[in-house]
Amino acid sequence: MAKPFYELLDVASDAPADEIKRAFRREIAKYHPDKVQHLGKEFQEIAANKAAELTRAYKTLTDPASRADYDADGDAGEAAPQRPASPPPSSAPATSESAPRPAAEPAPPSGTSVFQQDRMGANDLVQRATVMRFRTALTTEFHSWEEFSLPGFQVTCTPKAAFWSLKLPPRVLGRFVPQVDGPALTETWTMASRIQRDSQRELCIIFLMGPAIAPAGELAAAINESRRRPTTTKLLMVPVNTRTWTAHVPTDAPPLVKSLLARLKSA
Repeated sequence: MAKPFYELLDVASDAPADEIKRAFRREIAKYHPDKVQHLGKEFQEIAANKAAELTRAYKTLTDPASRADYDADGDAGEAAPQRPASPPPSSAPATSESAPRPAAEPAPPSGTSVFQQDRMGANDLVQRATVMRFRTALTTEFHSWEEFSLPGFQVTCTPKAAFWSLKLPPRVLGRFVPQVDGPALTETWTMASRIQRDSQRELCIIFLMGPAIAPAGELAAAINESRRRPTTTKLLMVPVNTRTWTAHVPTDAPPLVKSLLARLKSA
């Protein structure tokens, strides 16, 4: 039967205590308060609950008697009664264990360093928070919108026209990347250029969002280079720093861009 505690720490069921300790430190670092303090309360709570689960798994699997009971119990949903165990490393935040258990994170790709795995876990949490916030801003702005398929983007928005207007708003794309820089911008522009032409909407606005952002000069150079490439739809790129929700807004951007940015800041 599957053993969630082993899966949670991404270790084999016969892993020695030292390996479990290393795995715990690797996983708990992904949810450290310093890495999620700029996110919304909902995602800070998710991180705290995840840290509590990891701590519970660590305490159970590093205490020989508790681990033996847990293995013998065979219940994937509950651990055996806890016996006194050595305290976990100090990096584990004190959290409540009463909240519902979220789904276990997927195992990191083989060959990645502990630092890379930590960054992957933190980036995944930031991405989910960013996408949810962006969707909320779009719904507040447009009230009604539909998604379409375009690989590479977490959000694809086709707004419906307001009942008092015959003009259709432009389509809006949202993509999260760990680092908003020249290469990410060029790659995003290339993916967006595959969007199907809409004769009623000549503009598509791209929000490229991430917690780290390159200097304005590098971004401007990448945008100017990308604009030289032919596209069936006019593209407008908006690089956004998700830590401050500031953005490099093109001079030819419509008022909609500033409106969405204001909603993102206040979401």
